Amino acid sequence: MRDEVVELGEPDVQQLMELEALCFEYHWTREQFLLGLEGGAYKVIGVRRDGALVGYMAFSLIADEMEVLNLAVHPDCRRQGLGEALLARCFEICAARGIAKSFLDVKVSNDPALALYRKFGYKKIGVRKKYYPDTREDALLFRYDFQQNEG
Repeated sequence: MRDEVVELGEPDVQQLMELEALCFEYHWTREQFLLGLEGGAYKVIGVRRDGALVGYMAFSLIADEMEVLNLAVHPDCRRQGLGEALLARCFEICAARGIAKSFLDVKVSNDPALALYRKFGYKKIGVRKKYYPDTREDALLFRYDFQQNEG
C-alpha cells in the first residue's frame, strides 16, 4: 500500500466527484471543481493510494491568506493519517508562498475534523449559525497564524 500526495487537475474531476459524493450529502458540482482545476480559483491536492484517489483537499491562496474550502477522505480510509498528510502538504505550499494566516469553517458535529484542525494549531474564532444547507448545523470558524506557530 503506497500513499502519495499529488496536485490534481482537470483529468481528475470524475474521481473527485465520486469521492465527494461518498463523503458528503451536499457535495460540489462538476462546475465547482472545474472552477479550481481549470480556472485556477483554488488549488486541489489529493492522496492516491496505489493509484486510486482516496482523499483530497481544496484550498484558496489569496494575498497572504489560505482558506480551507474542503477536505474529504474516503470512508474506508479514515483514521489512517490521510487528512493529516493533506493538511501538512498544504502547509508546505503555504510556507513556500509566505502565507501568514489560514481560515476554515467546519460543522459543529464533525469531531474528526475538529480534532485534526486543533492538532495543527487552529483556534476557534467564531460561529455561523445554521450555516450548512444540508443539516442547518452551525459552522465553527477557525484561524491559524503561520508566524505565531513557526518553530
